[in-house]
Amino acid sequence: MTTQDQPLAGKVALITGGGRGIGRAIALSYADAGADVAVVSRTQSQLDEVAGEITALGRHAIGLVCDVTDFDAVTSMAAAFRAEFDRLDILVNNAGGPIETRPVLESDPTQWVAGVELNLHSAYYVSKALLPQMIESGDGGKVINIGSGMGRTPGPGTYPVAKAALWMLTQSLSMEVWQQDIDVNELIPGPVETFLTRGRMKVGETPPFAESERVKPPEDVAPLALWLATQQKGGPTGQSFSIARRPL
Repeated sequence: MTTQDQPLAGKVALITGGGRGIGRAIALSYADAGADVAVVSRTQSQLDEVAGEITALGRHAIGLVCDVTDFDAVTSMAAAFRAEFDRLDILVNNAGGPIETRPVLESDPTQWVAGVELNLHSAYYVSKALLPQMIESGDGGKVINIGSGMGRTPGPGTYPVAKAALWMLTQSLSMEVWQQDIDVNELIPGPVETFLTRGRMKVGETPPFAESERVKPPEDVAPLALWLATQQKGGPTGQSFSIARRPL
């Protein structure tokens, strides 16, 4: 294999929400490009399956069970990762999903907070726990936060609010770590059929909220995630990149 064939050779990536859907697709894309990969989720069986697929591509893989909404659990996960790998080059904060979807006056405060924990605080927890190792690696790195077009448009529930805040976290963090050659960007996939959206979205069909959109499989998100991971030092940071088919 040439460097062109495997642009991530020698790199190590960690993907949260890596057991299925978009996270799994990105993990396999990175492994195919030469990276060793750690996948994180709450479900051991999913992690085992994805890690096996990565191993079959000839790369080193580990699955780390972790509730990324619990900072103590994230700290333990980061320690387990450090015990396995001496560097971190690419961090993808992908874990997320709708929890409380009702308007504020109809919402359950416990569910509202849980939605913010999953879609915003998890990216903060994981970044805080793992960025020190990326900095220690001394070769820069990439942080990719999986955002949403819903974070640009007012709507009910915690998901739009938390994703809007994730975009600001992306920008703020990018200004904190650029001197360490770490780039922090947002990736907006647009509508994707996943476990969480199945029943509401189907690949190839039009989603209910935008006639110009088409629903994609998770694999369609991976090329942009790979492009962001392979940018040279001094490339874009604090930016949002989208494969949506509507203005955001």
